[in-house]
Amino acid sequence: MTDVAQTFRSHEILLTGGNGFLGKVILALLADRFPDLKRLHLLLRPRRGQSPQERFETEILASPALDPLLRAGKRDFFEQKICVWAGDVGAPACGLTPPDLAELAGKIGVIINCAGLVEFYPPVNESFRSNVDGVRNVAGLAKQLGAKLAHISTCFVCGESDGLVEETQPILGFYPRRLGPNDASFEHEREIRYCKDQVRQIQESDSPESSGGGPRPSRETERRLADLGRRRAEHWGWVNTYTYAKSLGEQIVVADSKLDATIIRPAIIEGALRFPFPGWIEGGRTSAPLVLMALSGMKHWPVRRDAPLEVVPVDLVAAAILAVTALLLEGRQERVYQLGTADVNPILLEPLVELLAGNVRFVSPEQARARRLRLQKQIAQMETLVAGIRRKLETAGLPGNKPLAAWSAALRARSLQAALREQTLDQYLPFILHNRYIFESENIRAAYSLLSEKDRALLPWDPERIDWEDYWVNNQIKGIEKWIQPEAVKDWAFRI
Repeated sequence: MTDVAQTFRSHEILLTGGNGFLGKVILALLADRFPDLKRLHLLLRPRRGQSPQERFETEILASPALDPLLRAGKRDFFEQKICVWAGDVGAPACGLTPPDLAELAGKIGVIINCAGLVEFYPPVNESFRSNVDGVRNVAGLAKQLGAKLAHISTCFVCGESDGLVEETQPILGFYPRRLGPNDASFEHEREIRYCKDQVRQIQESDSPESSGGGPRPSRETERRLADLGRRRAEHWGWVNTYTYAKSLGEQIVVADSKLDATIIRPAIIEGALRFPFPGWIEGGRTSAPLVLMALSGMKHWPVRRDAPLEVVPVDLVAAAILAVTALLLEGRQERVYQLGTADVNPILLEPLVELLAGNVRFVSPEQARARRLRLQKQIAQMETLVAGIRRKLETAGLPGNKPLAAWSAALRARSLQAALREQTLDQYLPFILHNRYIFESENIRAAYSLLSEKDRALLPWDPERIDWEDYWVNNQIKGIEKWIQPEAVKDWAFRI
């Protein structure tokens, strides 16, 4: 059996993306379960006038995810076992200086790469910087330091799918619409060069806008760059720019024969099941937007009722990553580990939506679109009516303009809310309507058979035991309402 504690006592770990949702839980789990870890190195970039150490203190140590550990008296781990380095995965050598590299060379046993831009349709150059070039830079750093690499990807690199997605499917040369093993239509380096060439052409035609921080790309340029990523993803069969770029990153890792690496693919990462406490969640790229729309009263849902929603609690993902990392350090890893739940314990979309939204109506995309158009038409008619009344009151010199102005503002707000809701729902349709995902997760179960009973208790992977109704009511919904909803309501205006 692999002794995880002994393995971590013998090796130093470098973690990228430690200030993200998943990264914080990985860090907290190490501090809680393996305080004798030899050393943990965090790569953080300076930002907004803050040094990496200041970001560590304000974004990580001050996070609610670490508060239970600090209150339990485990601050010594963060002061004695963690070393923060200034760096950026988007830069060569991840932004580390020659003296930094010399100091780290031969010390780092493994890099856990959690860094990445988790946005569905950003400007494609921004996605590439983290999810493509960033992966190449981290892989290069691992080789330069003599370290292994645990690369965190996503199950949804499979793209369009209807049913079981196996862990043995090819990586190099893969694209979702591949016609078979002899289809050589896709070559990741050729695709990367093509896309970057298109980015350069768009940027060269740009007239940057001025801002307080200096010139920045115009909104039109950012739109064109986002459209480029969308088009390239759709051309090959990926559901968005994020999964397209993450697949390119995987292919960079696998193509490097000198890199000792494993790829870990979580499904949609959701709120904590147990650790650091039930319901901890952060950020908006989970199912949170769907939950907020359901809680706000949305009753018409275009979903595939027989499909599961492939989600997995963040603490199970963090535990599995650490288990696989220990096996990687021991040389006992598989090439790919998918971390899903639907192959052993699916939660179907129909009962889930009914649980979240109550009495709902399941509609086709055409019906949903027709309903949205009717709503937009009704709002436009009301706006025209109110504007006409206001003009007549002003012409006649009569009172009543103030409440009508408030009605007009309310109608504009409702129109904006409807547009935002439609835009958000469209981004999630690949996961709830257009595809049916079930991710084979046999390799992680096999990995746990190589761990002792003690280590399996310290790093639990037990999706088959999740009571989904209890989890969604008492973990996910309460967590979203506490940790995400206030900011989401302000930014996304989902409430009606």
